[in-house]
Amino acid sequence: MRSPSTQTNWAQFVPLASVFFFWGFVAASNDILIPVFKNAFTLENWQSQLVSVAFYIAYTVGSVVYLLISYVTGGDVINRIGYKNALALGLTISALGTLLFYPAANTKSFPLMLTGLFVVAFGFSLQQTVANPLAIALGPLHTGSQRLTLAGGINNLGTTIGPLLVSFAIFGAPSAQKAAMDIESVKIPYLVLGAAFLVVALLLKLSSIPDRPAAVVEEEITVSNTVRNSALHYPQLVLGMIAIFVYVGVEVSTASNLPAYMEKDLGFKTQDIAPYISLYWASLMIGRWTGAVEAFTENMNLRQVLRFIAPYLAFGVFLGVNRLMNHDLTPFYIYGAVIVVLIVADIASKGNPARMLFIFSVLGITALAIGMATRGMVSVYAFTSVGLFCSTLWPCIFTLAISGLGKHTSQGSSFLIMMIMGGGLVSLLQGYMADVVSIHASYIVGVGCFAYLAFYAWQVTRILKKQGIAFDTTVSSGH
Repeated sequence: MRSPSTQTNWAQFVPLASVFFFWGFVAASNDILIPVFKNAFTLENWQSQLVSVAFYIAYTVGSVVYLLISYVTGGDVINRIGYKNALALGLTISALGTLLFYPAANTKSFPLMLTGLFVVAFGFSLQQTVANPLAIALGPLHTGSQRLTLAGGINNLGTTIGPLLVSFAIFGAPSAQKAAMDIESVKIPYLVLGAAFLVVALLLKLSSIPDRPAAVVEEEITVSNTVRNSALHYPQLVLGMIAIFVYVGVEVSTASNLPAYMEKDLGFKTQDIAPYISLYWASLMIGRWTGAVEAFTENMNLRQVLRFIAPYLAFGVFLGVNRLMNHDLTPFYIYGAVIVVLIVADIASKGNPARMLFIFSVLGITALAIGMATRGMVSVYAFTSVGLFCSTLWPCIFTLAISGLGKHTSQGSSFLIMMIMGGGLVSLLQGYMADVVSIHASYIVGVGCFAYLAFYAWQVTRILKKQGIAFDTTVSSGH
């Protein structure tokens, strides 16, 4: 077995991070396609939401297909073809999906458009299965979750600029908006995107990214002389699958129900809500840039400085983008004070993913409780701050769930990616609760999600210690 790396391998991490950017770019750009397709194809509201359904269900279908192929062929597919080849294959599949936009636009076929989006996300499913554990493996264990957090920050950069670039490609500059949108205008941006997928696939093939990182091909852990021959035999993974489900659920449902709350309960106009939704997703970027500083340096003094610079740099990106969109920034300056809570929580976590998951989950519960107990802008800022406290949960859960899986890592990763479907189902549950009680009170669903995440943080620490994995020990050795 090779000795573990003592520092992040940036030459390998940087090209890998590009695929995280694409996931965010495309997912956020779907928000532009929904109204475009609704008008172009004269759809009902529920029909236009099939854009999101087609996109996110593809992740689950992709994971199931991967697991079935691995089962039928008698071995893990990714371990056989290699991580680098799997990434290139996933990007190629996504590129094929973008090609479908050309005949779909020419024939004005909404089902074919949805098929294109489905194929793009199907390729993303394979990429996510490979890239998440690979990001953790490209360096020391104790900064694995920070590397995944940094990759998430790059993902959020994609969510920030993706909608703007796709909107510009379809509609043109704000000062020269088209009177009527021709559905054929979606062809060019997605063909360009497909070409970018293929270029990155080639660059990844030529990169030094390992096909079989040592950290994810080791023999599985044995406990009490029992060999675990499936990822599902590891309790940290099984409980982690539920954690991913509820995490994605609370992240998506909090944002998706915020516009209705601001319109119905606070009297906001629809056109005035967009900057607040933008702030919610920017909060994820703020938190992830903050949580990623430990991946950059072992120097403790520099880390402390970066912990204060990184979040406000990300906040500045949000303000700059909204300034370009001519939005009034006055209501957002006070949010800078809320970011201090994030910084304190990040310092208190000491880089331990389980401790960070617990602290941020408790803060998520607190934010939702404040939002439900108040009205007006206080409640808006409280609900929006959930984005800050969700920001680092994905890498924390992922790191904890796949720790110790060895050669079953890619299989476990696929099970985790499958649970992204929680984003749709938890949102549906909160929507039902909003109809039964009220939108304001429906956020109790999110409280339940965070409560489970706090439980998982406590329970997984005990599980991993029994397997000889203690993140406190690895963090201390890193300092």
